[in-house]
Amino acid sequence: MIFEDQLQTEPDVPTCANAGVGAMPVLARLASLVDGVVARVASDCDLTPVQARMLCILERGPWRMAELAHALGAEKAALTGLVDRAERRGLVRRAAVPGDRRALHVVLTEDGARSAAAFRAAADGALERLLEPLTDAEHAAFDRAMAVVVESQRVPGRGGPASSPA
Repeated sequence: MIFEDQLQTEPDVPTCANAGVGAMPVLARLASLVDGVVARVASDCDLTPVQARMLCILERGPWRMAELAHALGAEKAALTGLVDRAERRGLVRRAAVPGDRRALHVVLTEDGARSAAAFRAAADGALERLLEPLTDAEHAAFDRAMAVVVESQRVPGRGGPASSPA
């Protein structure tokens, strides 16, 4: 299993109930587990984690460079390099924005769409394995709770975070 070695060697993280310090320890541990899954699956798909995130974002359609940089939490200069590398691999292309000669959209190519779909399918499977210890009722409750948390952080339009943490 993907996580057995990691789970056995990492120090115990107290649960929220017995730590008395709120949700941070458990959510931080969960984020670490998810990040580990994403990194391993991205590597298996010959992508970096940020390339995988970018391709999944672009599945929703073309994005302007500035919007994409914001969604990825990247500086515009770093995004330019990321898009350059993905473009050289044939995963994305740049396209002019109608009515704005200076702006560019980043668009998935067919190869990029296939890579995004392969990454998403593999990541979904690996992340589902994280939830295997849950009963069906716990899994449904977890899904509902996470949907409420995620939805509360969305902004109209692109579905990104409502605001960046301070």
